Amino acid sequence: MAIIPALSDAQRAFLDAPRFAAVATTDDDGAPRQTVVWYRLADHDRILLNGRLPRRWCANLARDRRVSLAIVDQADGYRWIGVTGAVEEIVEDDSAKEDIVALARRYETDGGEPDPAQLAAFRSQPRITYLVRITGLHDHLED
Repeated sequence: MAIIPALSDAQRAFLDAPRFAAVATTDDDGAPRQTVVWYRLADHDRILLNGRLPRRWCANLARDRRVSLAIVDQADGYRWIGVTGAVEEIVEDDSAKEDIVALARRYETDGGEPDPAQLAAFRSQPRITYLVRITGLHDHLED
């Protein structure tokens, strides 16, 4: 297993911002599959992803834990970070439901609280959290 260097301050600051991530997995026939998700930088510089079961990308990660992400600056599409990694931990209990609630709060655009009905819906859904160990990273943050 390759050990990557610690995230730079610029990389950490970029990943700490609420940006969207395009997650790439592989279907059981080997075809690529992408989806856009919320994420956050978690402990030990892992990427936390949360999905609703039975989404296809979730089934793909259950079968093959390898994943690739592209995280793009919405204000400047030429600034982005590419991550390759592997799911190192899967959480399927009630804390996965609280993870999606925390992500909803992170991505709330008006700075307020997300719609309570949306939070209640998230808490009623079968949710799964993936903690992705970064095995490779390249950035395009410089001008």
